[in-house]
Amino acid sequence: MINKKIQNSAVVMSMVMLPHQANVAGNVHGGEIMKLMDNAAYVVAHRHARANVVTARVDELAFHHPILVGNLVICHAHLTFVGTSSMEVTVVVEVEDLYKESSQKCALSAYFTMVALNAGGHPMKVPSLELTTEEEKIQFNEGQKRYEEHKGKVKNCHVPRNYQI
Repeated sequence: MINKKIQNSAVVMSMVMLPHQANVAGNVHGGEIMKLMDNAAYVVAHRHARANVVTARVDELAFHHPILVGNLVICHAHLTFVGTSSMEVTVVVEVEDLYKESSQKCALSAYFTMVALNAGGHPMKVPSLELTTEEEKIQFNEGQKRYEEHKGKVKNCHVPRNYQI
């Protein structure tokens, strides 16, 4: 399997936010932005693995700035870590007020862990990353630390007491 460079799968996606994506005050629902982020992470991981991928985890999802109807949302996504079948994709969302010059601000950021699946729906090996810059090496090491921290954790769904449907 050939190593792949980070820039070979990186993606930038953008969309203008519309009224149906917001509440009555004009603030875009966080879930709408998270869906865009997940889509960007999917594209990056799929391009790298050239296989179906699924979202396994989202870490450190942080809202930094509000997004309003009429704003342009720009998702920047790239790989930061690759394991055997899992890939960490960093997604940074910028928001731009289209009525103002130089108004781009960081609105959200998160790490998405994506897992490549074979035709039978089982995890499959993905290509390694070819790290070419010092920054890429630092991000890879940080991603590997996050991966190792989560690897040993129990993956049970914890239902609160007294939960009723």
